[in-house]
Amino acid sequence: MSTRSYALRDSATMLRRNLKHLARYPSMTVMLVGMPIVFLLLFVYVFGNTLGAGIGGAGGGRAVYVNYVVPAIILMTVSATVQGTAVSVAMDMTEGIVARFRTMSIARVSVLTGHVLGSLIQSLLSMAAVFGVAFLIGFRPSAGVGAWFATAGLLTLMSFSLIWLFVAFGQAAKTVESASNVGLPLILLPFLGSGFVPTESMPAALRWFAEYQPFTPIIETLRGLLMDKPIGNNAVLAVGWCVVVALGGYLWSKKLFNRESAN
Repeated sequence: MSTRSYALRDSATMLRRNLKHLARYPSMTVMLVGMPIVFLLLFVYVFGNTLGAGIGGAGGGRAVYVNYVVPAIILMTVSATVQGTAVSVAMDMTEGIVARFRTMSIARVSVLTGHVLGSLIQSLLSMAAVFGVAFLIGFRPSAGVGAWFATAGLLTLMSFSLIWLFVAFGQAAKTVESASNVGLPLILLPFLGSGFVPTESMPAALRWFAEYQPFTPIIETLRGLLMDKPIGNNAVLAVGWCVVVALGGYLWSKKLFNRESAN
């Protein structure tokens, strides 16, 4: 059996391990998915009529706002879900499981790959759950089949990039508690973008930050794809940010893992 075959076999084993953890402890998944759903219901049913009128004019309202806000909530779902990745990695690092794996005859890359693939599956399932709730409360996208495939591709790429970043966060964290808090700023970042209100409504300094931070082009691309609207150069910026974050997270994770191996 080749080295690549061993790596694939060991990665599949680690993936099964992580999926069993998700099935054994569903409370974490429910908690991480529950927060974006609460935000969705809060903004649609409490603020939806007012904010929708501001966005859609006289013809606006809750029906307009739910279509506007769903991309931001989906982004929050990914940010919240991958926070569990940092916790899971930190638990393995601090409890000695990874050190035990290093003494076994397994591919070293499989340890992190199992976390990444397991978290990606969890993230996709979480987004599907939030989309389901959104449809129940009135979300009505006008995307065609091609746009839905593009949306799924962008969401998968975004999840993959954030997962690698949070794998690095989990390795860098000294305790599980610190790993559970490290991702909170990313969950709040859509509020400082075009996720909940247009950037044109913001003060000049905040507007500049909102327009140039990474989440805004991703939100605008998702919104354009789902609602069949022009997306301009937002798609290029969104993919570019995802690639940069994924590459940075992977290289950082690899460096941290190799450093631990050398100790």
